[in-house]
Amino acid sequence: MQSGTGTGKDGPDRPSRRAWRRKRTGSKGSRLTAMRERAEKRFPVITHLLSHLISVNVFDSATRLAAQTFLTAVPLLFVVASIAPAALRQQFATSLHDTFGLSGSSNEDLAKVLLGTDDPSDQLRQTTGAVSGLMVLLSATACSRAMQRLCERAWSMPKAGARVAAWRWLAWLATWMLMFAVQGDLRNGFGLGLWLGVPLLLLGQIGIWWWTQHLLLAGRMPWLPLLPASLLTGTALTVVTFTASLYVPRALNHSLDKYGSLGAIFTLLSWLITLCVIAALCITAGAVVAREPWAARRLGTPGLPGTPPDRA
Repeated sequence: MQSGTGTGKDGPDRPSRRAWRRKRTGSKGSRLTAMRERAEKRFPVITHLLSHLISVNVFDSATRLAAQTFLTAVPLLFVVASIAPAALRQQFATSLHDTFGLSGSSNEDLAKVLLGTDDPSDQLRQTTGAVSGLMVLLSATACSRAMQRLCERAWSMPKAGARVAAWRWLAWLATWMLMFAVQGDLRNGFGLGLWLGVPLLLLGQIGIWWWTQHLLLAGRMPWLPLLPASLLTGTALTVVTFTASLYVPRALNHSLDKYGSLGAIFTLLSWLITLCVIAALCITAGAVVAREPWAARRLGTPGLPGTPPDRA
């Protein structure tokens, strides 16, 4: 009979096995820790990015932004259909159709909402336009504030004063409406084809995201450090925009046919969340890259040794 602390024919007894397992687990943990430290030394930007994504709470910020965008976009459709001239309504309809490749019931519903009728005596249109206009004024600044909070979190900045930021919220919304109105023409290269449309849309996306950060950060960050985030965001959203026609039309038509308008709402909100998550990730990643020493010295990112002060 073997003692409790001895060894049997089949190897170590139970206490010895436990000690052996603890030793083996400890050695694995040490190896993993060493590997992590080596990775942090070789690729510090990845470590900084992961920690910053957690501190910014990207997915929560993106979900809030998507919800506010949806609450602004829905009444905006009614405003456009109620008070905008026919040419501008057609421009919005063309941009939506070309961007998402809409067809079938979703395209018909879009035409009803945006194009409607041109009868000036339509009291329902006038009433709807007034109510929707008020809703847009109430909700549009919430969307702008959500985007501003995302930019401030990505750049670890305090909130800007309402007196400084108020006009920027409206300017940002108006510029994005204009950008969306011409997006269909940019995508088609003003009728010349995708060979011109793709670079034009890419440049437009990069430019508006570059300007968005500078505007909503109230000029507290110079232009050059904002470039990496605008390049990442503009490129990613351009790619996603061109692939939207592969998914959005089918999903919308299926939701409309099976669940009605409520299904279309969930589909659009899901797509908006996807776009906002991509934008939030890219803005945050760009802010991390701009603060890495090798990039900060070239871009003049403020707040780091050896970099010039804020020139904004």
